[in-house]
Order: sequence, then structure tokens, then C-alpha cells
Amino acid sequence: MSVDASVERRTEPENRNGDGNGVVAPSSTHRLRLNPNTDHEPDNYEDLQLEFSPLLFSSLEQYLPPFMLNARRDVKVQYMRDILLRYSNEAERNRVQKQREYRQKIMSRYQPLHRELYAMNAEKFFVPSFLEAIKNNTEEGFRSIISESSPGVYTFEMLQPCFCEMLMTEVENFEKWVYDTKFRIMRPNTMNKYGVVLDDFGLETMLDKLMDSFIRPISRVFFPDFGGSTLDSHHGFVVEYGMDRDLDLGFHVDDSEVTLNVCLGQQFSGGELFFRGIRCDKHVNTEARAEEILDYYHVPGHAVLHCGRHRHGARATTSGHRMNLLLWCRRYICPPPFLLVVNI
Repeated sequence: MSVDASVERRTEPENRNGDGNGVVAPSSTHRLRLNPNTDHEPDNYEDLQLEFSPLLFSSLEQYLPPFMLNARRDVKVQYMRDILLRYSNEAERNRVQKQREYRQKIMSRYQPLHRELYAMNAEKFFVPSFLEAIKNNTEEGFRSIISESSPGVYTFEMLQPCFCEMLMTEVENFEKWVYDTKFRIMRPNTMNKYGVVLDDFGLETMLDKLMDSFIRPISRVFFPDFGGSTLDSHHGFVVEYGMDRDLDLGFHVDDSEVTLNVCLGQQFSGGELFFRGIRCDKHVNTEARAEEILDYYHVPGHAVLHCGRHRHGARATTSGHRMNLLLWCRRYICPPPFLLVVNI
């Protein structure tokens, strides 16, 4: 039987309205729609303590079957949580639980330096040209502020100097706390020995907003074939380069659908990003064509946006100290056939 045929034959269980009080009992028959209901405005889940990202629940809500869309928020949470727990394996659930405990331990002890960083304040964070393009939310508006420096590599001015300075001093304050308390932290990835994960000490909600309201609209236009319109989770971090930090970064691809890379400062020389085009896994090390070769020179406050599969690296920072904000934007939602219902 084809997947399409099996999807069409799926029906909701007879007790789909729950126990009479609006509560849907956890069930292995919970299913999602084949396509999202893009006209539905999902609830906000940021005030809840959940096993998964609040943004993930908001994204998943658009896939709920019609009879669930207008249910109470707690009912929808129960329904979606049951699906997510079955969708993720035990190892993944354990990883998420340990990560939550790790972050709670940090946030209960670390005292932020700039609390205004921890909630989105677009007028103070972004330059006016970027805000205007986001407000208009048109391809023409985006292209008016964004340059395609090489096929698939987009650059634009984004962050105000005051935001860059605040974020850098917040990172320095966190690193001082780590040093003073001898707290062992996890670094951003396997390639960077220096830098911090911003989500780990309380900036996750702000970065979720950054991805959802500011990066996803742009990605929907420029990366439709790489999940740009369905980004619903992220990994946010700052990396540091210099003679006493990471010096360079080898040729690689990112664990993301779309990557945002913004230079924060400070005074430095070198450190150019080099791009070499997109390849499949089998041909990731093949030579780049002339039009794919780009060396990008960092400018504080200016952003680079590219798909995670775009091959790149960073040349040596020859003097000074450079900090960059990275946001790996990901698409968690990709319902497998056994979770789907007929697209009503």
C-alpha cells in the first residue's frame, strides 16, 4: 500500500472528544494533518515549562486536526506532547531532560549583567533599515537591504552598536562567572573550543523571537528549498577568535537549515569567512566553481545569512579579538507518515 493510500484511510478514534471535560486522553492514535493550517493563529507557550521548545509547540499547532484547533491550550499541549514524546526516541528525551536540568542549574545561579537583553526590543536591537524591511515583509523590501555576495550567501546591516556592545559584555560577564565558580559549561559545537551557548543562560526566548519574527520571514524568501518557511527551533551561541582564543575554523557545513552569522566586534584583523558553494554529502569535498568562491570580510553589526549546507570556513584572526553571534535555525517539524491524518 502506498503512503498516500494509508494516509487517506486514517480516521480519528470514536472517543476523540475526550472525557467530556475537554481533556483528550493520551493515545497512540493521535495524528497530525498532512499540511499545516496557515490561516490558524497558534497559541503562545513561552510561559509554560515544557520538555520541548515553546516555539515548537506553536509550530506544531498548525498541523493539528480541525477538531483540536480551538481546544483549550492545556488540551492542545497534552495532545501535542503525547505526539512529540512518541516521535522522539528515549535517548532524545533523556538528552532534552538533561539539557533542561543543566540550563536550570545555570540560570538559578548566574546573575545577568544586562537584563534588557533577555526580552526582544527590536527598536533598540536592530538598525532602522532592517526593521523597515521586516515591517513591510515583501521580497522587494528584503532585496532593497540585502546583497547576494555570492550565490546563496546574503549580507546586510542588522544590529545596532549598543546591542553588540551589550551582548559582548554579557558574554564576558558570564565567562567571568564560569571562571570564578569553576562551573563546567558546554561549548557551542565540536569545532570551537571557546565561546558560549546563549540559550544555556537565559537568552533562548529572545533568540526564538529573533528567529521566528525576523529571520524566518527572510528565509522564506531566500531559502524556500531548504526549509526556510518552516524554521521552528534554533541553537544560538557566540564564538570568539584571537591569539588567545580559537584562531580559525576549518572547512565545514553547519548543523542547520539556515545560519545567521553576525559580527559583534571588537578590534581585529583577519578572520575572513570563505564560502565554496553547496554540495551533497558524497561530493562535499569537490572543488568550487569560480562563481562559488567568496571571501567575506567581517563588519561589526553586519550579518551573513546562508543555508547550513553551504560549505565555508574562517581564516585565521591575525590580531585582536573577534566575537560573532551565530544562530543555527532548524526545522524540527517534519511529521512522519504514521503521525498524519487525512488533509481535511
